Amino acid sequence: MSAHLAARTHAIQPFLAVEVAKEAARLQAAGRDIISMGIGEPDFTAPPPVLAAALRAMEAGHTGYSAPAGLPALREAIAAFYADHFGAPVDPGRVIVTSGASGALLLAAMALVNPGDEILLPDPSYPANQNFIASAGGIPRLIPSDAARRFHLSAQDVRDHWTPATRGVLIASPSNPTGTSIADDELRALIDAVRQRNGFVIMDEIYLGLSYDHAPRSALRLDDNLIILNSFSKYFHMTGWRLGWMIVPEALVAPIERMAASLAICPPSPSQHAALACFGTEALDIFEARRLAFRQRRDFLLPAFDSLGLDVPVRPDGAFYIYTDISRHSDDSSTFAARLLHEAGVAAVPGIDFGPAHAARSIRFSYATAMPQLEQAIERMRPLCR
Repeated sequence: MSAHLAARTHAIQPFLAVEVAKEAARLQAAGRDIISMGIGEPDFTAPPPVLAAALRAMEAGHTGYSAPAGLPALREAIAAFYADHFGAPVDPGRVIVTSGASGALLLAAMALVNPGDEILLPDPSYPANQNFIASAGGIPRLIPSDAARRFHLSAQDVRDHWTPATRGVLIASPSNPTGTSIADDELRALIDAVRQRNGFVIMDEIYLGLSYDHAPRSALRLDDNLIILNSFSKYFHMTGWRLGWMIVPEALVAPIERMAASLAICPPSPSQHAALACFGTEALDIFEARRLAFRQRRDFLLPAFDSLGLDVPVRPDGAFYIYTDISRHSDDSSTFAARLLHEAGVAAVPGIDFGPAHAARSIRFSYATAMPQLEQAIERMRPLCR
């Protein structure tokens, strides 16, 4: 049967964070105690107001199809949230609710990427992004970045690497795997460089709500014609509910809505009704307390990693990841990550998952795990970090 597989299946790269999670689950099933610092899933779940809203919606029979772009009330709530919390007033008509941020990126790729188009991404970056581009027939081009650029693309990267086949860039702030944000002046310069080449910018703001050292501000403040991706999975802790959204220029609303009607019909209706409760005062107070808990975990881990000789080239200011340099202990992050898992019982993701530039010496740790487990993980790692 493999002879009949579409060529795109060979372009899809493995997602090692998922493979690490599968191996950790296998060890747990065999009786091992494993602390997960691998997968990027919050240990917090949907809070009581959201659960109550979901139950009310299902009891009322609100489980049928919605409009392809989502419930009007939810689109309005998302637009108001962007204005109130991210400093970017948005017309609700430009908000399209999707089946997770993955659904949003699928629609963006299908709408903007033709076969053979090149899309620039930073190395390191979230690995699945490459696969969405490849699924649309595009060519993801990873551009090596470094600590001096906070591991982000720069305007100079655009100037240096743009070719006749390049159509746009896909960036994230805060970033997975580094947890670092792009400074406004750098982002403005990057956007300008792309615009000068008649390109598009897809901006992943999935972790924007989890910002710790400054008020979160959307890139829409700098340019209103970006394609913004976001999700209820991270800040709102609704991972399995599969709900996200995109904010697009007005000209893209109709074509993307047409595709959404065929590719997904609509986002999950019960999840949409539940998500309306995310924007109430009670739920927002809970999310804020949880954001502060994530910041506390980061502030514990940074000096703890320093004590282990795990260097952090750039202090993360958002998300729930720390991107470490393990050069003092190993020149093979895959082997070192395997030792952490099998010898110390700590799951973390080797650098190769995020691109080749820093693969050998980098490991990503997620702190989407409760503080007692993080404290125990540090002690478990000490024998391997002498």
